[in-house]
Amino acid sequence: MRKIFISAIFFSVAPIVLFTSIVYLSFFSSQTGHGGLAGKTNSVAFAALPTADMSLEDEVSSKDSRVENLRAFFLKNKSPLEPHAATFVDTAEKYDLDYRLLPAIAMQESNLCKKAPKESNNCWGFGIYGKKVTRFNSFEEAIETVSKTLSEKYASIGLVTPDQIMTKYTPGSDGSWALSVNYFMNQL
Repeated sequence: MRKIFISAIFFSVAPIVLFTSIVYLSFFSSQTGHGGLAGKTNSVAFAALPTADMSLEDEVSSKDSRVENLRAFFLKNKSPLEPHAATFVDTAEKYDLDYRLLPAIAMQESNLCKKAPKESNNCWGFGIYGKKVTRFNSFEEAIETVSKTLSEKYASIGLVTPDQIMTKYTPGSDGSWALSVNYFMNQL
């Protein structure tokens, strides 16, 4: 019986309190000029808008973030490739590759050039078979050549993911190569 009495009081008092609150807030809003339920006003307390002759332009380039992302990855891993971060992004765009692919392969093949054959500028294990070592005059030349090859001889026939690339790039791998390259790409 007590629960019914309390419920009856709640359901009869609550609408009255709610209606009174709405009326009060509406009256208060109309008096202070903030619009609300009573009406909308056009007054502005503060506006930081540019004048008609000013224009603001702000463009965040995803290319910039990719370069900084690579630069941070190279610095973290103490790689000599750090100054070439923009070259990786530009070349990846040129050949329509994922910008993370070459750095991830370099991490897998040579710990980002820290274990590459001396004076080869070849951090990708590219054209290295037994005692044969493909050498490049610079990292830029290497990045260009490896990217172009991946585009023309791999991506053009549908080999774009590390798992697919592995079948031709390191055919003797048991899958660990692709697993590692994927891991490093995900770190980026």
